[in-house]
Amino acid sequence: MTDMASPDSNVRKDGFAKRHGRGLTGLLLVAAPVILLGWLIIYPIFNAVARTLFVNSDAGASFSLDTYQRFFTDSYSLANLWLTLWVTVVCAALLMAICLPLALYLRFAKSRIAAVVQGLALFPMFVPSVILAYALIRTIGPNGGVDLVLNAIGLPKINSPYLTPWGPVIGLVWDNIPLTTLMLVAGLGGVSDNAVEAARDAGARHVALLRHIILPQIGNAMLVVLSFTVLSIFSAFTLPYVLGPASPEMMGPFMQRTFSQVQDTRMAVTQAVITFVICAGFGAFYVRSIAKNREARQ
Repeated sequence: MTDMASPDSNVRKDGFAKRHGRGLTGLLLVAAPVILLGWLIIYPIFNAVARTLFVNSDAGASFSLDTYQRFFTDSYSLANLWLTLWVTVVCAALLMAICLPLALYLRFAKSRIAAVVQGLALFPMFVPSVILAYALIRTIGPNGGVDLVLNAIGLPKINSPYLTPWGPVIGLVWDNIPLTTLMLVAGLGGVSDNAVEAARDAGARHVALLRHIILPQIGNAMLVVLSFTVLSIFSAFTLPYVLGPASPEMMGPFMQRTFSQVQDTRMAVTQAVITFVICAGFGAFYVRSIAKNREARQ
C-alpha cells in the first residue's frame, strides 16, 4: 500500500522551506557587514587590549598592567580624563536644552518660518570642523569680532573662552546641533497629533503636555541622542585640539600627543582602551534601556 502525504504536511513543508530560504537570505545579507565589523572594529579592539596587557620580551610575552597603573596614578592623565568627562556632560546637557525646544518647534510648527529655522539649524552640518574652529577664533578669540564690537561701543572686552575648557564646549555644541535636532525630530515623529490635540482639549498646558504626553513617547529617541552625543564628544579631536587649553587637554589630543610627540605607542593605546571602555559603558546603558522598553511593550 503506497503512503500518501497529506495536504497539510505538504503545506507545512513548503512553509518551512520558504522560512528557511528567507532566513538563509537574511544571513547572507548581513554576512558582509558583520565580517567588515569584525575586521575593522572587533579585531582592532581585542588587538589593542592585548597590546596593553602583554609585553613582548626575549623570554616571551608576559602579562602586565603597568600602563594602566601609570595612567591612574598620574595626576596629569587623570586631569585630562576628568576634563573630557566634564566637557561631555556639559555639552550633552546644553545640546538637550537647545535642541529639544528647537525640535518641538520644528515638529509642531506649521508656518513657513519653520523651514527657515530648520535650514539654520542644519547649516553647521555643512561646515567643516576646521573652518568652524577658525571662525570661532576670529569671533570670540582675543581681539576677535566680539571684542571689536564691544570696543566700538565703549564696553570692556570679554574674557575669551578660547584656549579654555569652554572653547571646546562652544565648538562641540555648535557642531552637534544638526544631528541632535534631526534625531529628536525623528523621535517626535512618533508622537500622535491626535493625542496632543486631545490633551489640549482636556485643558493640558504646555508643561503638562510635554511631561505627560511627549516625553514618555520620545524616551528612546532621547537615549539615542545622548548615546551618539557622548560617543561623538568623548572621542572628538579637531575642536578640542584647536580651541581647548594645552593643559589639561581632552583625551583625543592627549592620545595624539602621546603617540606622535612622546612616541609612547603602548601608553597611547592604553589611553584609547580606557576611552573605549567608558564609551562602551554608555553604549551598554543605551542597549539595556532599549531592551527593557521592548520587553515592556511585549
